[in-house]
Amino acid sequence: MSSKLKREIIELLKRDEEFRYTVAGLIGYGEVLEELKRLRADFSKRFEKHDKKFESIEEEIKNIYKRLEEHDRKFESIENEIKKLREDFNRRFNEQDEKLNHIQRRLDALGARWGLMSESAFREGMKGLIERYFGGKVEKWIYKDDEGLVFGYPSIIDVDLVVRDGEHILIEVKSHVDRSDLATLLRKGKLYEKVTGVKPKLAIISPYVDDKAKEDAKRIGIEVYTA
Repeated sequence: MSSKLKREIIELLKRDEEFRYTVAGLIGYGEVLEELKRLRADFSKRFEKHDKKFESIEEEIKNIYKRLEEHDRKFESIENEIKKLREDFNRRFNEQDEKLNHIQRRLDALGARWGLMSESAFREGMKGLIERYFGGKVEKWIYKDDEGLVFGYPSIIDVDLVVRDGEHILIEVKSHVDRSDLATLLRKGKLYEKVTGVKPKLAIISPYVDDKAKEDAKRIGIEVYTA
């Protein structure tokens, strides 16, 4: 084939579409084109199926969002209910607290009426009676117990003291006495004897003394003055 003819054929292929397809069919490209068309159609069908699936998924996501919105509204309702319950609880608690304070004030008033007062007030009220009963001036013996003989650790010890005719009496005045108070007074007496060289008598004055404390007091020699 001459070079001129080749050039003319190439030009026709470029310019003439019908000639180009005819040539393609003659050399077998037609089958390739048909296969490509079939593949394109198949891809189109597949994409349509995927589009439907995506639409279904998108619809399901919308339903999920709707359910989440419903849950949000329910949680908001529950949260509001919890808030109301908390406010109601706080209100009722404050009311009970006010009632307890009122009861405490009533008890304090009854205590003052029947002589049930604080430890310090009771001790102060008994001071004059002690002086008349024991026949001596009530003083306060205060000592720094660095060795912790009384409480097991360093502390300031104080106890009422009456000195009468050379006799030293350590007196514990309390609104209530149990066995531990006896043990504490006994250790104070031993500390007083160690510091001063004088063994004191021990006495407890209280409107209420535990029965077991009374029994122990007799056994260890502590005088108990009670109603």
